[in-house]
Amino acid sequence: MFYRIACQVVAIAALLGAPLVCFAEEPISRIALGSCATQERPQPIWDQIVDYRPQLFLFLGDNIYGDTQDMEIMKAKYAKLAAMPGYQKLLATCPVLATWDDHDYGVNDGGAEYPKRAESQQVFNDFFNVPADSPRRQRPGIYDAQVFGPEGKRVQVILLDTRYFRDPLVRWPAGERPRGQGPYVPNEDPAATMLGEAQWKWLEQQLQQPAELRIVASSIQFVADGHHWESWQNFPHQRRRMLELIAKTKAGGVLFVSGDRHHGEISKLAAEQSPSGYPIYDLTSSSLNRPGGGNERERNDHRLTEVYSAINFGTITIDWTPDDPTIQLALHGGEGRLVQRVRFTLGDLRRP
Repeated sequence: MFYRIACQVVAIAALLGAPLVCFAEEPISRIALGSCATQERPQPIWDQIVDYRPQLFLFLGDNIYGDTQDMEIMKAKYAKLAAMPGYQKLLATCPVLATWDDHDYGVNDGGAEYPKRAESQQVFNDFFNVPADSPRRQRPGIYDAQVFGPEGKRVQVILLDTRYFRDPLVRWPAGERPRGQGPYVPNEDPAATMLGEAQWKWLEQQLQQPAELRIVASSIQFVADGHHWESWQNFPHQRRRMLELIAKTKAGGVLFVSGDRHHGEISKLAAEQSPSGYPIYDLTSSSLNRPGGGNERERNDHRLTEVYSAINFGTITIDWTPDDPTIQLALHGGEGRLVQRVRFTLGDLRRP
């Protein structure tokens, strides 16, 4: 392992539902991430990810393609991922934190209606070696949060569960779906939920934890809209609630990472559109070995970069040296080459 991370469990904090707090021997400055890795194909991209020398890897969902209600089949598919030589190298390189998306949850575009969600959660927890005393083992849903780094250089990682509690998606009326757009329209019911009330309450607590940079991992895109595939825009009241919660808690340093779409891009919600008073970035990285294609003209009013449809992984690089640390969000192709990047400072993620 390039970097050893020592973790200290604070008993009082655990009783209050606070995250496991991990203090690194040096600040976290190199994070890799990705999504959509079918276990039925080779996964050579892990070698390129390891070459980046990440201190942390974030698995953003569709970590396998399970798509089943049979948990023995689900376990067998996870076993194929575990046997990948490149993935074994990654585990020897850095810690891996994960959330799920629909296919490793168990059903395409699925939400709370999936009948095996509790059983799938147990298989997920077992595969990712979630400790027996973790809140993830004690409550419905796999949401979690951890903080890495010394005071003044803390990175909080918030892993959302956008599947376990999510209400049904709403489809276009028959015959009205425009050509080239996804099948869903916004669910305008103000009571419809993405995260469920327990997770929302927990998230409010997490956003009040001390941290300089906060990385919110959402399996589906948060900022992008207009394409009518899965995204937070399908639940506009919930998307607004997220933005208002960031403002309410006065949480600085928030950015999003996402997967799902089988292409990569970097999006930005302008400061004037965000109640937080600062811009919200979303780095989308997908797919690790199952590229899509055909999304190049897909609408996204907040896109900063072009759609990148080939195999890719994402990185977050933080330079803590300046008084105002710099952050780079980037996409790398399957051969490791840098293909997109956006730079800004930590100060840009603060209310003026």
